[in-house]
Amino acid sequence: MALIIVLSVFNGFQNLVVSLFNSFNPDLSITLKEGKTFDDTIISREQIMKVPGVVSVVKYIEENALIKYKDKQYIVTIKGADEDYSKVSGLDTMMTDGTFKLQEDSLDFAVIGAGVAYFLNLSIDDYLNPLSIYVPRRTAGFTSSFENAFNSGIIFPSGFFSIQQDFDSKYVILPIRFVKKLLEYEHEISGIEIWIAKGADQERIQEQINKIAGERFKVKNRFQQQELLYKIMRSEKWAIFMILTLILFIATFNVIGSLSMLIIDKKSDIALLQCLGATQRTVKAIFLTEGMMISFIGALTGIILGGIVCKLQQIYGFVKLGSAGSTFVVSTYPVDMQAVDFLFVFLTVITIGLAAAWYPVYNIRKIDTHVLNRRE
Repeated sequence: MALIIVLSVFNGFQNLVVSLFNSFNPDLSITLKEGKTFDDTIISREQIMKVPGVVSVVKYIEENALIKYKDKQYIVTIKGADEDYSKVSGLDTMMTDGTFKLQEDSLDFAVIGAGVAYFLNLSIDDYLNPLSIYVPRRTAGFTSSFENAFNSGIIFPSGFFSIQQDFDSKYVILPIRFVKKLLEYEHEISGIEIWIAKGADQERIQEQINKIAGERFKVKNRFQQQELLYKIMRSEKWAIFMILTLILFIATFNVIGSLSMLIIDKKSDIALLQCLGATQRTVKAIFLTEGMMISFIGALTGIILGGIVCKLQQIYGFVKLGSAGSTFVVSTYPVDMQAVDFLFVFLTVITIGLAAAWYPVYNIRKIDTHVLNRRE
């Protein structure tokens, strides 16, 4: 029961984290293997859109910048994206304040991570104090003048998003035209983000785009974009499984002890069975079956109870995350029951139960029939 509940809650948290990351990360991304930027004419957007299953293609620019608001400064990563970005990314569902808006006619706006906004003490209602963004000037030589060393631009925020701390305290999303002007770019971009249709064969699409992009570029899916995170979550899950399995293994000494006491208590009955012609193998099978029944009933009952608890948590959410008014993304512990977990837990319990039953049964020796005679 404990294994089912803990693994299901861990699955829930894993799915929550993945869904948060997926609201920022595209299905596929194209970046250079070596280098920072490339000409946007090298990879044809139209050619990528012709690949069956591709829904949208967005070109973007990423660069480090200094952002200033009133008397506060902060180093961020600015990400310039075109108009289609707001249509396909999931950031609009992660807004904590304001709206996801990058452009409105000739006006440009910034969508800012909640961590950055918190540090700068930003307000989207402040129309008197815009954000100032500074980046090193590409054509500047050695100079002692700040104005000559940096390009700058001013912009107002349209909203704040919250995904995960690493993103919230790092990114500022800007219109690509604003970033190009700031960085003195013409056709340079940092990469291309691709969204595909639900149910499309992602592996096949990735292979086709790899051929279009060529050897200079790497095409990554969502798992590869956050490979370390996914590996850590998977490792944590199985580490928890092994710890709980160890506890379960220790608990099976109760089974070993109860079977051993039962065998000692039933010595005369064993002798009687042997007098009636039962072989040692038959006697062992009786006690082994009883041990397996204990394990089987315990495993089945625990799995059913664990499933009931998880289902009730999914429906009613009676176990809360934090107190009322907390700022967690979800208010209750998320739960996701997976069939493979139920199967692994059942097989693990049965295997440990078999070992626990086998040990005392293996040590049964042929009972001397005089035991029966003395009792008579």
